Amino acid sequence: MSGRLPRARALFAVFAVLLLLAACGQDVGSDAGDDKITIGLSIDDLRLERWQKDRDFFIEKAEELGAEVIVQSANGDDSKQLAQIESMLSKDLDVLVIIPHSSDAMASAVNLAKQEQVPVIAYDRMINNSDVDLYISYDNVRVGELQAQYLVEKVPKGNYFLLGGSPTDNNAKLFREGQMKVLKPLVDKGDIRIVGDQWAKDWQADEALKIIENALTANKNRIDAVVASNDSTAGGAVEALAAQNLAGKVAISGQDADLAACQRIVEGTQTMTVYKPIRELAHQAAEAAVRLAKKEKIDTTDAVNNGKKDVPALLLDPIAVDRKNMMETVIKDGFHSFDDVYKNVPEDERPKRK
Repeated sequence: MSGRLPRARALFAVFAVLLLLAACGQDVGSDAGDDKITIGLSIDDLRLERWQKDRDFFIEKAEELGAEVIVQSANGDDSKQLAQIESMLSKDLDVLVIIPHSSDAMASAVNLAKQEQVPVIAYDRMINNSDVDLYISYDNVRVGELQAQYLVEKVPKGNYFLLGGSPTDNNAKLFREGQMKVLKPLVDKGDIRIVGDQWAKDWQADEALKIIENALTANKNRIDAVVASNDSTAGGAVEALAAQNLAGKVAISGQDADLAACQRIVEGTQTMTVYKPIRELAHQAAEAAVRLAKKEKIDTTDAVNNGKKDVPALLLDPIAVDRKNMMETVIKDGFHSFDDVYKNVPEDERPKRK
């Protein structure tokens, strides 16, 4: 008995040392894993083509920089977006990037992030009345100016219908601000008559379809131009116009360079879109997110007041696109392929590939 006891104690001591070493090794590995930056990306609605591209380009750049991205889509639901952000914040985020469904409702999400000392980037849409760290987007007033200016050059006089985007999206108001900078002098002069002004819930094409159907009925089809604030609403408007054999006869704007819109443009049923090189936007946002996580300085170009503060901002330049410069912009950048854009255009009517 006396010989076995020391041997047992020795074995116990060895076992304890091994456990300690294993635990130390686990801690070291855990600490190394903690060095990786984790970014939360909360997206309004991944059912829209536009946001799918933003997500992919953002993740591409973030992973290239060594960061991990957690993505959630709220499908256009404010309550769901807030709940998803609460869940993400419980996962030790280093930075939170929000594409808000409502520019007002997501102020609560920013407050939650600030309680956890997590910096917040408002991506493409401002979050109003909140302590956002950075706003990155395109110059959205300029987007509206490009839309209206293009239509005015095509239709300098006539009946205009204003088809706005989601009333909960601050960008929709900025687009309208830009549109009216161009249109108001001509309205005051009497060259342009605004025959209707409505906003499409959640930017939905079916909402736009109903709005334009009713507008055509109310105006006995006498509408010369539709100032549609994005390509989804433009698509609904074109459908309503087509039902009255007016597609291609009424000038109509858009925005986002969605594939369906680019196809409509080269086919002649939509007049123009505003192209925002999303890869550049998403890549800059990912780079900014990593810098914020590392507490590094970000050189901003502008500041935008959100009702609470002047938010440091990076604002990129949008580009007006029609059938004449489709090749030099959207296709040259690889945003859409030549074959996809011109798939419904007879081969002998397509431009030559360069």
